[in-house]
Amino acid sequence: MESVGQRVLRLRTERSLTQRALAEPAYTAAYVSTVESGKARPSEAALRHFADRLGVSAEELATGQPAHLATDLRLRLTDARQALASGDVSGAAGSFAELAEEARGHALVSEQATALTGLGECALETGDLDQAISSFQAAEELLAAAPLPRRITALRGRAVAHLLAGDLRYSCYLLETAIDQLNAAGLPDPAALLLLYSTVIAPYMDMGAQARAAHAASLALALAPQVDDPALVARMHRGVARTLLAEGRAAEADASLARAQELYQQLDLRTELAHCHWMRGYLRSQDGDTAQAERELRTARELLARPRPTLYTAQLDVELADVLRRRGHADEASRLLTQLTVTCGPVHAAAAHRLLGLIAEDHGDLVVAESQYRTALTLLDQLGANGDLADLCRLLGDLLRRTGRTEAALDVYRTGLGHRAAPGTTTLGPAPAEPLAHL
Repeated sequence: MESVGQRVLRLRTERSLTQRALAEPAYTAAYVSTVESGKARPSEAALRHFADRLGVSAEELATGQPAHLATDLRLRLTDARQALASGDVSGAAGSFAELAEEARGHALVSEQATALTGLGECALETGDLDQAISSFQAAEELLAAAPLPRRITALRGRAVAHLLAGDLRYSCYLLETAIDQLNAAGLPDPAALLLLYSTVIAPYMDMGAQARAAHAASLALALAPQVDDPALVARMHRGVARTLLAEGRAAEADASLARAQELYQQLDLRTELAHCHWMRGYLRSQDGDTAQAERELRTARELLARPRPTLYTAQLDVELADVLRRRGHADEASRLLTQLTVTCGPVHAAAAHRLLGLIAEDHGDLVVAESQYRTALTLLDQLGANGDLADLCRLLGDLLRRTGRTEAALDVYRTGLGHRAAPGTTTLGPAPAEPLAHL
């Protein structure tokens, strides 16, 4: 990297100035010579004098970074983030990649980390989980010396990528460890904690740890008044809605989603708004209003369609297929699900096989139904998704019992009960400690 002296020499030469012309009247040509050769570092006063003669800012002369470069990069990062929020994933990814390289070239570590985090979020949208993990991890490494709250967004992204890849326990471990570290600091950052509590709800729910999920939701709600980021508060409401729905509190869940949707509409966050429609579709489905559920899910699908993020639409297609099956459109549902079993990872493939088993049962083809359930069980067992395993064991046990295989059914039921009654521990240790301020 170019030293201050080398920069003074280069700029002086470009401007056809002699050492004396640069130095006078405050300094000597000999002093300029020692600076340019690296034998002396200019004082602050000398730096300002040379910068004025060379027509640059003292900061640019000292660091080599053009004036206001960091500010300009941050503005362009904001533009890239807005492009991502509006659904232009490929355009946002291109901007983030360009900005990461530019920030690296100017040694702007914070801006480079922000750009890499943006790249990770783009990779999440398109389903490239390996790229997402790599980008988030690179951002964390750049910020290794920074306070933990500064690293939380990248860490949260990495945890989400592991969750979507099916590594539920490791996702919980990352989030819970960060929560404990923040609380141990004595004065935890409320926005960072809110982000972590909102995020950990999903892996808790997927692992069947509903009590932990509900507790994380209650802590997130307590923190929300201290946070002035509307997008973060909206994300919290989405997570809380999931726990409320699991507790049978459908009206409260719908109200929470309505608050999130209103905030996302105000902020023009297209992808997040799609997630709200998606969850409201799921809520309507659970309430038995399948017609409204289908409308909400198709709206979400349209919002995610430009461009179409493979990962999230795979999740959405599972929900839509379930609603289509219940509305009597089994053929369309089967087409969606069959494609998912081929193109998706184990999380969504397991859900697709489960629904294909239900469709086969609806048509009286119990042999195919059993095969689909067992395939789903194998996938879920690899993931450690206890809640889904218990439900699937019930379905398979019921099928075996109806076909006269009572002992086999009992074995499957016992397996399901074992998963449902599994200890609450979801990581390598106990549940994360609560923030003292909210006890």
